[in-house]
Amino acid sequence: MELKTPLYDAHVEAGGKIVPFGGYLLPVQYGTGVITEHMAVRQQAGLFDVSHMGEIMCTGKQALENLNMILTNDFTDMEDGQARYSVMCNEHGGCVDDLIVYKVADEKYFIVVNASNKDKDYAWMCDHCFGEAKFEDISSKVGQIALQGPKAKEIISKLAAAESIPEKYYYAVFDAEVAGMKCCVSQTGYTGEFGYEIYMAAEDAVKMWNALLEAGKEEGLIPCGLGARDTLRMEAAMPLYGHEMNDDINPIETGLGFAVKRKKDAFIGKEFLPLKADLTRKRVGLQVDGRGIIREEMEVFADGKKIGFTTSGTKAPFIDKAVGMAILDIDYTEIGTKVTVSVRGRDVECEVVQLPFYKREA
Repeated sequence: MELKTPLYDAHVEAGGKIVPFGGYLLPVQYGTGVITEHMAVRQQAGLFDVSHMGEIMCTGKQALENLNMILTNDFTDMEDGQARYSVMCNEHGGCVDDLIVYKVADEKYFIVVNASNKDKDYAWMCDHCFGEAKFEDISSKVGQIALQGPKAKEIISKLAAAESIPEKYYYAVFDAEVAGMKCCVSQTGYTGEFGYEIYMAAEDAVKMWNALLEAGKEEGLIPCGLGARDTLRMEAAMPLYGHEMNDDINPIETGLGFAVKRKKDAFIGKEFLPLKADLTRKRVGLQVDGRGIIREEMEVFADGKKIGFTTSGTKAPFIDKAVGMAILDIDYTEIGTKVTVSVRGRDVECEVVQLPFYKREA
């Protein structure tokens, strides 16, 4: 049975088309439609309910040592309020999940994991915990709302003082106040656009949602669903667990080497991760030449043989092109390489292109 986020009733009242996702009932789109919602985020602002995401606290004298062993990144030099992206690998180097770690203070870290993996991730962390450290799943107590788009700062500035708004990317203010509510404001997102993610007590989620929508009326802020969230992350070539990475696709293959710190003495899966020079396959961007839309789990061919498979695909609204991502044999990953994707028995010609497909102007 699917769960409901604290904002479920608000989505229904606003005409959201509800679908099951990651164990929750969430809006895939509103009456405005996916394309309108996508374009709003690229040009004005959009509001997303991401309360289905998992939140885990890691505390104790050996909290840092635990994170450095369980995760691929290095958290040693983090400042209070800083966020850092990482992958959590299994013993064979595959991906258990990708996540974000925030340093609240010494011996206290806030971890945000993917919704569908929350229980698995929490169990993995607890099973590999050692020494004076503790992991605690606080997901049910937390609501999360993402305010994304170039107008995001103008909107949140109407509801919060400057000291409650982080000035730098991948930083958070943990003792923030927005619309009179205590919360955490983070300058992060999953859209490829400027924006914030706001964490508040679950019981404040509806009030925060309504306050943000009201404040953003003049800027064109609209609620957005899962459909736009996916097309936005695809356009920005952001990997998604279960697509561009999984237990059998390692972080080096999917282009996340920046979050793997081999200089650490040890971390789970380290010895099984290939060096970049030793890769036999890797993630690439594909652009459709001509007609057709590619989706996930489609076979890719070149020179009369199968060379890989697609991991995601869509018609990207802002750049107005049919694109996808794929894991291909290393010999076919050069930019400009021509390949064929089998789409329901029909050959669709594609070209390997540079990622990301879209990158916002600084």
